[in-house]
Amino acid sequence: MKASDIFVKALESEGVEYIFGIPGEENLDFLNSLRNSSIRLILTRHEQAAGFMAATYGRLTGKAGVSLATLGPGATNLVTAAAYAQLGAMPMVMITGQKPIKSSKQGRFQIVDVVDMMRPLTKYTRQIHGADSIPAHVREAFRVAEDERPGASHLELPEDIASDNSDMPVIQKSLFRCPVADNRSIEAAIEMIEHAECPVLLIGAGANRKRTCDRLQAFVEKTGIPFFSTQMGKGVVDEQSPLFLGTAALSTDDFLHRAIDHADLIINVGHDVVEKPPFFMKENCARVMHVNYITATIDPVYYPQLGVIGDIASSIERLTAQIEPQPKWDFAYLLEVKKKLETHLQERADDPHFPMYPQRLVAEMRKVMPDDGIIALDNGVYKIWFARNYKAYQPNTILLDNALATMGAGLPSAMAASLVYPERKIVAICGDGGFMMNSQELETAVRLNLNLVILVLRDNAYGMIKWKQTNMGFADFGLDYNNPDFVKYAQSYGAHGYRIVTSDELAPRIRTCFSEPGVHVIELAVDYTDNDRILNKEIRMLSRSFD
Repeated sequence: MKASDIFVKALESEGVEYIFGIPGEENLDFLNSLRNSSIRLILTRHEQAAGFMAATYGRLTGKAGVSLATLGPGATNLVTAAAYAQLGAMPMVMITGQKPIKSSKQGRFQIVDVVDMMRPLTKYTRQIHGADSIPAHVREAFRVAEDERPGASHLELPEDIASDNSDMPVIQKSLFRCPVADNRSIEAAIEMIEHAECPVLLIGAGANRKRTCDRLQAFVEKTGIPFFSTQMGKGVVDEQSPLFLGTAALSTDDFLHRAIDHADLIINVGHDVVEKPPFFMKENCARVMHVNYITATIDPVYYPQLGVIGDIASSIERLTAQIEPQPKWDFAYLLEVKKKLETHLQERADDPHFPMYPQRLVAEMRKVMPDDGIIALDNGVYKIWFARNYKAYQPNTILLDNALATMGAGLPSAMAASLVYPERKIVAICGDGGFMMNSQELETAVRLNLNLVILVLRDNAYGMIKWKQTNMGFADFGLDYNNPDFVKYAQSYGAHGYRIVTSDELAPRIRTCFSEPGVHVIELAVDYTDNDRILNKEIRMLSRSFD
């Protein structure tokens, strides 16, 4: 059998539904083998977007998404997506082509060492040297990508190897289960929790697994312990809960940090130091328990006193079964902090000012989104407002990146979500800067007949950096630009385009877009002039004067 046919059959055995990417000359044997496969090729307009889509597919399904590129420039265009998946713990397998390795008459044309280039950005990277090794390499790439902690894998398939022949059978997918925590650590955790006077639960991205979500919900219901989340842990437990204290969108000096400072134990479930720190450990702070698949990476602001290492769902299930709520637990102060925070979150939530304030934007989006609707955020200062102000009711209903925090991922992520959940309402929320980094994928979205709303927030500047520039006391310089007419731009791709001119128009427009098929682009002017005052000064002042 032809080697490229074996490769595709191995992918089919892994349950691959889609391959996102752009083939090149060196992929043509593989592309021809894919032609008669059950796997659907999603042809994109840039390899980076293909990688973002594959990574998001992995995030949503737990199965490795697959991206495809040719050698050289095609492969280098996957680098940002590789880092996105690796830092964000999203399972993804990248396949790149290469010139013939047994004999080649093209010298070093287009050749870079892609395997070594991918080494620091992946869990596994290999060049396939012979057709007989394809089944083993494919199985291992998927196993490593999907094992905890998930991440990126890479396989390079040279052109001459792809055209070889082999009789090696496909290796079937094996069942692997994560080891469970030992009894002593579970017993120590129960003792630590029951001896605390004011424990609090922190939910991180590593807890965002279906089995874990259900068990954490049961833990909260039985114990009554209040909880908060990291940005990538939002929605693991329903944030409509009266025990939800908020999201650590900032690392310090928010209302939430008053509750953290008051607690004497933080039960940290699934947090990863790759994320922006949700709090800083310091002398005389609460004790911290690390519940995760892997041991804690110690750094100056995170050095937990107890590790419960193993399958998180199993650990939480055992803790829930054995723990007894304690009469001495006192959460009154934490819930008072919650009330103050909720009051602050309502400020400007219905302000008619236009361009729209970010607080009003978040409030309007929460009103129009169904419980299972998904918003996919690009990277910009609005991400902080959504992380802090937007309540997620279900897992993976707010897709944001707080690991690599790259621009350009919002639209491709929303497109992947639309493929995985075609029946759900999906909105990409992008700053004008991030949107233009992969806006060419509008053509892909239209070609795929996706039902998708894209909200482009226009401030004609790199707003996140402007916020930081102001906070550091620097002059306003070097961050402003012009934009196209986004309405006409959308229409040129065959999408629908709209421009919002009053704050009251946004919610009705999105509802109308939800009721009509197709790709809808909405341009919305936003006002970030108070970002520095509110995020850097007002919140800090109000939270410090809480008592």
